Amino acid sequence: MTAYKTVNPATGETLQEFAEATDSEISEAISAAHGAFASWRGQPVEARSKIIARVAELYRERSDELAALIATEMGKPLREAKGEVALSANIYDYYAAEGPGFMADEELTVKGGGGATVRTEPIGAILGIMPWNYPYYQVARFAGPNLMLGNTVLLKHANNCPQSALAMEQIFRDAGLPQDAYINLFATNDQAAVIIADPRIQGVSLTGSERAGSAVAEVAGRNLKKYVLELGGSDPFIVLDSEDLDATVKSAVAGRMGNGGQACNAAKRFIIMEDLYEDFVEKFTAKMAKIQPGDPLDEATRFGPLSSQAAADGLVEQIQDAVDKGATLHTGGSLVDGPGAYMQPTVLTGVTEEMRAFSEELFGPAAVIYKVSSADEAVELANSSPYGLGGAVFSTDEDKALEVADRLESGMVWINGVSGTQEDLPFGGVKRSGVGRELGRYGMDEFVNKKLIRTPKQHRGGADPTAK
Repeated sequence: MTAYKTVNPATGETLQEFAEATDSEISEAISAAHGAFASWRGQPVEARSKIIARVAELYRERSDELAALIATEMGKPLREAKGEVALSANIYDYYAAEGPGFMADEELTVKGGGGATVRTEPIGAILGIMPWNYPYYQVARFAGPNLMLGNTVLLKHANNCPQSALAMEQIFRDAGLPQDAYINLFATNDQAAVIIADPRIQGVSLTGSERAGSAVAEVAGRNLKKYVLELGGSDPFIVLDSEDLDATVKSAVAGRMGNGGQACNAAKRFIIMEDLYEDFVEKFTAKMAKIQPGDPLDEATRFGPLSSQAAADGLVEQIQDAVDKGATLHTGGSLVDGPGAYMQPTVLTGVTEEMRAFSEELFGPAAVIYKVSSADEAVELANSSPYGLGGAVFSTDEDKALEVADRLESGMVWINGVSGTQEDLPFGGVKRSGVGRELGRYGMDEFVNKKLIRTPKQHRGGADPTAK
């Protein structure tokens, strides 16, 4: 029985299965990616840029096909799926255009005169382990900068996205990338560990769960490999005050329900000042209760199924744990009757520390709302999470919002806006949300050799200071 298969989460139907890679195929792929490194890095940067720009063009040309694939494989509604394709194209375009400048030599001014240059160089073959929730975007933010640098890539995608993984590999081929510079592998977790440990592999980037990140970091650390980990999040959405609560609630629902709530940087914990709390809960619950799931392949659908039945069942268990221990369920909390991994949008209040929903990430359409009496209490609650990915602070007083943002233990904070992503902004977190950064110029500074080339000032005349 293969682990790689397309199972339509809207119906539960298995549509296609793919054989896992053999150990021999894994060995051959490592050799191929390692062997391709010298020639790929040796290409003029302009040549690499042209190929990456062509990748962006092909994403746009194949937008409908690519969107339909992920709608079928992980349930993303077509409208959002097309948005993901467009964002991925933007990322490749960004690195094609800006990458050469990010790689330019940096001249240093040093004591003692002479010259000192920091040169940005690629380091070799890199393994990427990518998740299902954004099948194209997650790969783009890893592969775009690394291929532009001159690194080569081995890619292990999520086992429920095999067709979209193959579609990406084909785009690279059609764009003119050398065949062995990007290799898709239907690898097992054990094989991924073997790849990381191989001395020809220079690093690993993983986007996924905390558990997966811990396992990858252990193998990488044991083998002295560089790693980037983008893991879970339980982002706070703090409302200090509001002149238009309806607009704030609209932003809150959008922040929670994008991609069906299946985003690491989605708003998950809503921390509301006590004078707004009751109205916020009422308005937020009313909007969540109106959201109806539909067929992700229908252009009118805005909320599809979760990625799998297991994901939906797991979320229901987390919610039920909270209810059993005294939390208040305002709406939702159950699966939708009928076939498919459909889940009712859910709102919880009264969540306390002994409940799983307090410390665990709720990866789906479930929101927890808390009441606080001060900005200090809001910050303390926000920072009580083991995660530290992103967050949002809403206030009519921008200085007050910035003061709170400065105190949050997170990698990213948005002021009066929903936490998001774009190609020219760094993305990443702290604490158990991971290490390293992707996107922006920071995305090209991870798997590199920042090589110093020093040319000391030449001595003219006088005694040789090294002579004995």
